[in-house]
Amino acid sequence: MQNVLIPEIDDNVPLPANAADALPDLTPEAEVEMRARTIRLVSDLTGIPLLPNEEDMEQAKDLARAQLQNPHTRIDYSKYPNETVAMLAGMAARYNHMIVDDLAELKMYVINRLFEEAERADSSKTRIQALTKLGEVDGIDAFKKRSEVTHIVKPIEEVEKELLQVLEGIEYRVVDENAVKSDQI
Repeated sequence: MQNVLIPEIDDNVPLPANAADALPDLTPEAEVEMRARTIRLVSDLTGIPLLPNEEDMEQAKDLARAQLQNPHTRIDYSKYPNETVAMLAGMAARYNHMIVDDLAELKMYVINRLFEEAERADSSKTRIQALTKLGEVDGIDAFKKRSEVTHIVKPIEEVEKELLQVLEGIEYRVVDENAVKSDQI
């Protein structure tokens, strides 16, 4: 006689209506990552490699563009082959992280590359373009137009005196409103 194992089942535990309801709500990025890990695991277990063809690559690029244009749109990834989803996940992983930890590092990288281009360029036009871009970098500001503002702090009595002089210098003229209206007609 064969031993039958029956698991203990708790009473009054609600079960989801289907497998989709049992899954947590995921962001599109998290869903692609989860699907890609599953696809990779199945590929590793079966020994069947994932080799995306040109069509899979184009579909992955189209999906990435669609997701970038409207991040709130939910895409049904189950409609696409495993190779397409794996390719999409690879693209997201490649571009969805910081290349540098600090923006100062990125600025330094740009400055260094511009120096290299200015030094190595074959034509003077290319050297001038690199130097121009280098001069526009914040902090170098070789082409930034500057204006100076001088703030003078004066006692209130002196300010009142200057304002009265300005007001006295204004010429006043009385204009008859009726005469203006008859001239306009």
